[in-house]
Amino acid sequence: MTEISLSRTIAAPRNEVFARLSDFPKAAETISAITRIEMLTEGDVGVGTRFKETRKVFGREATEEMEVTRFDPPRSYTLEAESHGAHYVSTFTLEETSDGTEVELVFRATPLTLLAKFMSFLTKPMMRKAMQECAKDLEDVARSFEAG
Repeated sequence: MTEISLSRTIAAPRNEVFARLSDFPKAAETISAITRIEMLTEGDVGVGTRFKETRKVFGREATEEMEVTRFDPPRSYTLEAESHGAHYVSTFTLEETSDGTEVELVFRATPLTLLAKFMSFLTKPMMRKAMQECAKDLEDVARSFEAG
């Protein structure tokens, strides 16, 4: 299993940050790497919500199907996906601070197939770049509040 963790303070109240982060239909308006979202379920966002996210990854477009597996507004939510023989889990945790909201993102990748397990040793250096991409996503969210 590979895991990365990062955090970012966003100068806005926790309930507003959570609402923006979990507004998956509008994610492409907030996060520059996301080029489009296709909702696969209808209704309010919560456990079981599924969508396809297309984003630029390492200079190429990639589409992944995501599912909300945990949803605890305005404290945290978890997204999960399976792709290329691996299981991915992204957990966002939000804590109020005197400066606004501290957002922690923990991303875990667990290889499921023999090929994915082998490739995980080769792709570890790419995780630094993935961490930079995740940090950029949180920076985009912070900027969306600064822009009003």
